[in-house]
Amino acid sequence: MRKFFSGLVLIPLAIVFIVFAVANRHLVTVSFDPFNTASPSVGITLPLFVVIIAVAILGVVAGGMATWFRQRHWRRAARLHEADARQARTELADLRVHAATAARNAPQRLPAPMQTGIGYGASERDKSGATL
Repeated sequence: MRKFFSGLVLIPLAIVFIVFAVANRHLVTVSFDPFNTASPSVGITLPLFVVIIAVAILGVVAGGMATWFRQRHWRRAARLHEADARQARTELADLRVHAATAARNAPQRLPAPMQTGIGYGASERDKSGATL
């Protein structure tokens, strides 16, 4: 299914790039010399589609890097929380093991019997006042 969706996106995208390349195949000179436009000392002649696609790729890479650098705070916080969660899971496992061994080794204790008069007062009466 994933390959189908990849093909569904990549095939039309490839067709658009091919049509774009055929429509913009004339040569342009890209110059990095702002003072001499007639014969630039630093310049390169390329087809227009190469220039546009290269600039688009550089823009995507620059945007991805900017986003990656902006999110460093959240990645750091996620690493710290992951470490805290891992430590808490380890502590919980140790406490469960300790509780299980303590329960196996402890003698069975029965609850203490209730003393008369404690629950209803010194006169041995219940809540409604009846004598027991």
